[in-house]
Amino acid sequence: MSPDTLDLRRLQQFLAVADSGSFTRAADAVHLSQQALSSSVRQLESDLGTMLFTRDGRRIALTPAGRALVREARPLLAAARTVREHVRSAGQHAWVIGHTPALSGAEAYSVIEPAVEAFPDVSFTLRQMYPAELESGIRDGALQLGLRRGVAPVGDLSGAVVAYHRVRVAVSAGHPLADLGEVDINDLRGHQLALWAPPGSSYHSDFLLGACRRAGFEPDYVVSRVQGAATVAAPLTTGAVALVTADAGPVMAGRVVVIDLNPPLLVPVQALWQRHTISEIRDTLIRAHTQQA
Repeated sequence: MSPDTLDLRRLQQFLAVADSGSFTRAADAVHLSQQALSSSVRQLESDLGTMLFTRDGRRIALTPAGRALVREARPLLAAARTVREHVRSAGQHAWVIGHTPALSGAEAYSVIEPAVEAFPDVSFTLRQMYPAELESGIRDGALQLGLRRGVAPVGDLSGAVVAYHRVRVAVSAGHPLADLGEVDINDLRGHQLALWAPPGSSYHSDFLLGACRRAGFEPDYVVSRVQGAATVAAPLTTGAVALVTADAGPVMAGRVVVIDLNPPLLVPVQALWQRHTISEIRDTLIRAHTQQA
């Protein structure tokens, strides 16, 4: 092997040792003998021209070079898995896109529709996933793209805003606001707000609370005990006001009313993908948003 080429299997084995802190435990995890694993790590050190571990009997510790490799190896191995999944998907003409429950299936489809129209030979599968599952799926290559509400740091992923959706107010049919043709965000003062996740654990929740705070009031809130259902159902399960992106009018068989919020409040949709990957389909989505903006 060329000295400029890294063996991905050795990288995986190195990470197993780094994560477990023991050659013995790592050998069991990767189904190798301890001697074979030790030899693999020493060959990796030889390829890189530096020590990755200090060894004192059975005790090991990462060197500065080893700590640097831990940081670099994880995204590299994730990218390798993604290449495999993307090639397999391309061969099957399939694309898998995850979206958080904050986006309905119809809204997720509206975001990807430019790609659906531009690539008639590709099949698309939409999967609703919670945020942690979404990011994990992107990192391990199971998802080609993830969609979520809000704009937030993306860590070791890449991201871009691909759409904006108008926020409206959903209330139960008997709520004091139900008969209004439209509401100002200040009309929500004194009414409990329904959220789908606690503040600090959801970018979407933080966005909605932030909009109220910018209007000058601290909203009372309750977290819905029914997760994964249509967002317009929240007033039925909480009795609270829900900020949703559904069209105005009666929903849930007339038991919930969606009302326009003026002035308009727009919530962004953020697309996430693995860094250092290339996708003509993804580029089509980004261009479509840029042209509409």
